[in-house]
Order: sequence, then C-alpha cells, then structure tokens
Amino acid sequence: MKSKIIKRVLYSLLLLLVLGCLLMLTPRAHGALFPDSPPVGYHFLWTSYLAITVGLEDLIDTKPAIPEDVEAIKDIEYKSVEDKSLQLDIYKPKDIDEGAPLLIFVHGGSWKKGNRADMLALLLDFAQRGYITATVSYRLGSYPQCVEDVSDAVNWFYDHGDDYGYDPDRIAIVGASAGAHLAMMAAYGWEARKINQDTIESSRLVKAVVNIFGPVDLTTDFARKRPSIISLLGKTYDEAPELFQEASPIHYVHKGVPPTMIIHGTSDELVPNSQADQLKEKLDDAGVPYVDYRYPLWPHAMILVERVYDHCTPKMNDFLKKHLK
Repeated sequence: MKSKIIKRVLYSLLLLLVLGCLLMLTPRAHGALFPDSPPVGYHFLWTSYLAITVGLEDLIDTKPAIPEDVEAIKDIEYKSVEDKSLQLDIYKPKDIDEGAPLLIFVHGGSWKKGNRADMLALLLDFAQRGYITATVSYRLGSYPQCVEDVSDAVNWFYDHGDDYGYDPDRIAIVGASAGAHLAMMAAYGWEARKINQDTIESSRLVKAVVNIFGPVDLTTDFARKRPSIISLLGKTYDEAPELFQEASPIHYVHKGVPPTMIIHGTSDELVPNSQADQLKEKLDDAGVPYVDYRYPLWPHAMILVERVYDHCTPKMNDFLKKHLK
C-alpha cells in the first residue's frame, strides 16, 4: 500500500515536471511557428527569470559599446537647480545630414532610481537607424520636480537644434515605466496646464510619444495604494486626491496631443495592462492617432528580453518615421 502511494506521488511529480517543461517551451514554439506575431511570454516574473536562467530567453546587452560611426556628446548641462547640475547625453551618427529628427529617451526606475545611461541600448540602436538620440537626467523621488525637469529638458532641446544638428520641428519623446509617465506628462501639456494655458505652444509640441509600459492614471484603486506613487507624491490619495489626478498623464489627453505608441505586457503586475486600456480609450475619445502593441503573457520590463526587443523596436521605428517625416 505504501509503495503504491509513493508511485502515485512520483507519477504526479513526473507529470507536473512534463507539463512544466511543455509550458516553458510553448512560448519559443509559438515564436517559431508564428515569427511575425508578438512573442508570447511566461506570465509570471519568476517563470520569466527561469526561462532566462535555463537559456530559453536571452537578455539584450544593456551596456553596449558605442559604435565607431556614432559620436557621443556627454554631460551637457541643461539646467542647474538646488545646487545640482542636471545633464543630458546626445548620440549623433557621424555621417548624418543636418536637420535629422531627434528622439529624447527618459529612463524609468519607479521615479526614485535609475540613470540616463539605462537607455543606452535604445539610444545606440536608433542612432544607427538615422536619428539623433538623447537621454536626460531628472531629480529623483519627488513630484512635481521630476516632471518639471523633463519638461525643461524638452524646452532646452527646442532651443539647441542648430548646436547639435537636429531639427527642432521633428522631436519625439520615448519613455519606459516611470520614464514613460514623465514623457507623457511633458508631451501632453502638463507644463501648460500648470500655468493655466489650454495647450502648450504648437512650436514646442513634440511630434510623437512612445509609452513603454508606463502608468497613465494614478487615481485607480491599484495605483492609489502603490508605495512608489505615495512616495512620489508625498501624500496618500485620501489626503490629496486632486494631486493624484494632477500627476496622471491621462488627465491631459485632449485633441491635438501628439500621436502615441503604446507598448505593454499583458501580465504586467507592476503597471497593470488596464492602464494601457485606459489610455487607448482616452486617445480614441479625443481622436488622437495611436498604435497599440500588447505582448501576451509578458510581465513588466519585458523589453529587456531579446525576442521582445527585436519585435517592438522595428514597430517603434515605423511609428516614429511616420510622424517625424
């Protein structure tokens, strides 16, 4: 009797092992069968880590060497505040024509960590696709300072096109996670609303924005309870509900804001997929052009996985080329 129980337990464990292997192999099998479809992920963060650990997935190189045909212009001060020098880096293809489009990249890190070099892979990738690219630092940890800084950086770029050879009429902004939140705040006109204007000057309006798994509505039940958001705003929702609304990019969407690209994983637990749904609905209602790419069963930060990166960056390039003619 005891031996039968042991056999049943062993068979059950073996069956679970086989099923687990099949589940882990399914995303790669799907990718092989449907190479043009968005790659399928592993749903959970731990299974994603496991896929990377066992070699089913590769991560992109987040610290690539700067190619010989790209010039790096680093540590340019765009603003000095509170005895702190806020700086940016520019990456410029050496053979590029004057008046090239500019892409501004804003790093993530829950508003409290990270640095502008975190975006290096995208910066160099798009520099080699024919753009001048830039990445900015901002004050970490508190609102509205971080939004002010990114908005000021965008304004700085409008004033320095002649100095670095890009066209200030062809600027787009790209952000990831918290950086996407800041990018949308700057692109959708937070600065204008702050000074009680309806819209920002058309001459200072970026031509496109790319939202890579960024939070858009901080007033949802989920967002209100996030420690990172409470820390950012310095208040709870019960103490200052108007502050949570003010710090939400979706609050600034109106007809005339820049075309938007949405990139989001459907299994994102840090920034729920529903945030992307809300933005899509708001853009629809306002008549704003957008494209929406969802990556099935991928958690947060999935763009660091090579298969996702290789699928979404050409889509991003298509979107940016269309709106930065």
